Amino acid sequence: MSDDLQFDRVAPAGPAAQAASAAGVVCAGCRARLETDYYEVNGRPFCVDCRGRIEAIAETPRGLTPFATAAVFGLGAAVAGAAIYYAVIALLHLEIGLVAILIGYMVGYAVRKGAGGRGGRRFQILAAVLTYCAVGLAYTPLAMQEATDVPRIFALVMIPVLPVLIVVGSMPRGLITAAIIFFGIRQAMRMTARPVLQISGPFRIGTTPSPPSAPSPPSAPSASSPA
Repeated sequence: MSDDLQFDRVAPAGPAAQAASAAGVVCAGCRARLETDYYEVNGRPFCVDCRGRIEAIAETPRGLTPFATAAVFGLGAAVAGAAIYYAVIALLHLEIGLVAILIGYMVGYAVRKGAGGRGGRRFQILAAVLTYCAVGLAYTPLAMQEATDVPRIFALVMIPVLPVLIVVGSMPRGLITAAIIFFGIRQAMRMTARPVLQISGPFRIGTTPSPPSAPSPPSAPSASSPA
């Protein structure tokens, strides 16, 4: 059911209520006919059972296992993304922001896949850290070439601070690198965010939710009223 449902955008309230007032209304999740009550989830009608399933799908996974699986998936995507980015820098001598967004997409997709298709704050942080480190890993071979007297193990330890050193040490061109890191992290965090749900109801079939009525204007005094 989660494959064809989109929760990243909230539809305006009303279409589901209007549809549920007509005959032959079906649940947008299980396609069962709605006979009595229904709920609106992001502007679409759902039965009680599907509403519960949607809320369960949107919940952030708890426990160590989903997080560890997401970390392994995300790490693999980060290494692959770093290899792609390094190839672009080494072969084309360019710093292309779209590649950083691609890294963020790869990491975000992998982390969300490892989390069972769900997201949440801790998965956003994980995806952001992995994306940041992927950019640092992409620059590591270049740093090793420039500092030939530095042990390789030390260069690997420097991965978390390498992007900062590159940004500060190559100003004002370092602002491009900073923007690249920002765009990649933003993409990864967007993909691992918890779905947005707006749930209202229950409503009865054949009725529509009534909007709040505007307050009536005060009535003018009649002509026969004393001054």
